[in-house]
Amino acid sequence: MARINTGRFTHRHSGELVVFLIGMRINQPWRPDLWLPAFRAMPRMLAELLGEPGSGLLGYRMSIGAGGPVIVQYWDSVEKLYAYASAPESEHRPAWTAFNQVARKAPGAVGIWHETFQVSRAESMYVSMPAQGLAKATGLVPVGPRGDRAKDRLAGSQ
Repeated sequence: MARINTGRFTHRHSGELVVFLIGMRINQPWRPDLWLPAFRAMPRMLAELLGEPGSGLLGYRMSIGAGGPVIVQYWDSVEKLYAYASAPESEHRPAWTAFNQVARKAPGAVGIWHETFQVSRAESMYVSMPAQGLAKATGLVPVGPRGDRAKDRLAGSQ
């Protein structure tokens, strides 16, 4: 069981922050031959990124949403995110190629989506929770008297 941090906490981060959401929708669950390769590719990419100091990936959180997995990724720059996506030697390139081959062979069997956000300021609060989300990716710090209110924490994250 994850360690519960009793009290009030927020995340520790300064500088650029990019939040990248990526998900997969399994439209034909009876055809794992079409969606399972894409499903299996993401853990390899995450392991590659976390194993490479300076990759830019600060951390991530994975969950199952409507239709398939959703991953929230925290990056320290949009340039590093795009560099990884286009690097010919990365795990991403063969996975993307394989997905596109399936999409041409069986249109609509599996869907992939992503959204990228460059965040100028971020606010967070974790009360009696294990470290998760942005705090797990960047560090968990106690909320002091000057950060008691959400608007104060948001104003101080510039």
